[in-house]
Amino acid sequence: MRYLLIVITIGFSLSCQAQISWDEVDRLAADAQAQVVEWRRWFHENPELSNREFNTSARVAEILTGMGLEPSTGIAHTGVVAIIEGGKPGPMVAIRADMDGLPVTEETGLPFASVARGEYNGQEVGVMHACGHDTHMAMALGAASVLNAIKEDLPGSVMLIFQPAEESAPPGEEGGAELMLKEGLFAQSKPEAVFGIHVGINQPGGKLSVRSGPQLAAVDSFKLQVHGKQTHGARPWNGVDPIVVASQIVLGLQTIASRQVDVTQAPSIVTVGRITGGVRNNVIPDSVEMEGTIRSFDEAMRQQIHMRIERTARLIAQSAGASIEFELTYGAPATVNDPALTEKMTPTLQRVGGEGGLVSVQPQTVAEDFAFFAIETAGLYVFLGSGEPGQDPQTLPSNHSPLFDMYEPSMEIGVRTFSHLVVDYLLSSE
Repeated sequence: MRYLLIVITIGFSLSCQAQISWDEVDRLAADAQAQVVEWRRWFHENPELSNREFNTSARVAEILTGMGLEPSTGIAHTGVVAIIEGGKPGPMVAIRADMDGLPVTEETGLPFASVARGEYNGQEVGVMHACGHDTHMAMALGAASVLNAIKEDLPGSVMLIFQPAEESAPPGEEGGAELMLKEGLFAQSKPEAVFGIHVGINQPGGKLSVRSGPQLAAVDSFKLQVHGKQTHGARPWNGVDPIVVASQIVLGLQTIASRQVDVTQAPSIVTVGRITGGVRNNVIPDSVEMEGTIRSFDEAMRQQIHMRIERTARLIAQSAGASIEFELTYGAPATVNDPALTEKMTPTLQRVGGEGGLVSVQPQTVAEDFAFFAIETAGLYVFLGSGEPGQDPQTLPSNHSPLFDMYEPSMEIGVRTFSHLVVDYLLSSE
């Protein structure tokens, strides 16, 4: 009886999995490719800035409705969510794509290049999908069409998340993944896993790459006001020079990453990107303002760096008779690929990528608010090289460049990746 039970169990498992053929999934992805390219070009030609993705949201919802789905809109201002209900009971997994463009004037010369304009920080700017979010939406929609076509055989369901404001909400506004969660995205039905893909990131064209654990950095920003005492530039001893103090602070901050935190534990970066102060050559001003960015991969180290920035700046200022005001703004935490999920899905990525199609990747110091989803549930974030296969990715325009582009045939790999990850996960949960 014991041996009979084992034979029946194995037979049942194989019969369930046999109903979904990988060849069929790949055929559906190939059939969808022309439509995926068309979608991508529409999104590319019509980009919108963060929290302003009104037409983008409407187009995504229209496409999903055309598939017979019932999308919910207006989540975190312009987000769109839809559910593909499988024909068999099982868990829920999620696919996420971001929707916003950047305040970048496009210079690609593509026939579908953006000529859109928008307002950013009170200025009129060009708007471009310079980070590849147009391709992310198109690939997620392509995967939705594939999964919807085989939904009767899916043992579970799929949450499709189209997220606004990944590039951060405008000042004074909330947005992005954090706001979607705050508004209850996972409150009623939390997926067991969430998958995301990002194109570019200087990875080899057409190849997938992933790493277990921290893959993208946490990003925070700071603003420092250094207050001194204004005086004549010819008599600096009569005042307190905040420009000199600010210069010393910039140098002092560089010792945090190099001398004050454990560099063997995780990398970190403290960069001052702006200093403003003074009106003419012979006037020592009252104050200097500086702004900077902080990148880190470990949460405890992140908090330690914040404390050390303020302490270093304050003590340097005090030593010169100056004072500071310190303002810290939290951004996205580190994007961490769940180790167990990464191990589980690596064979899937190897199958999709083919021989040599899955490569290792170093931690990237850019940030992604996919991290908020990956804190709530197991997350896996995969890179897909955007260039033509065989080209050196270091020679191609990087993400956020006005020349950034996507080698469109590789989007089929993205559709297959999303589709295979979902199906493999659901089948393994039977």
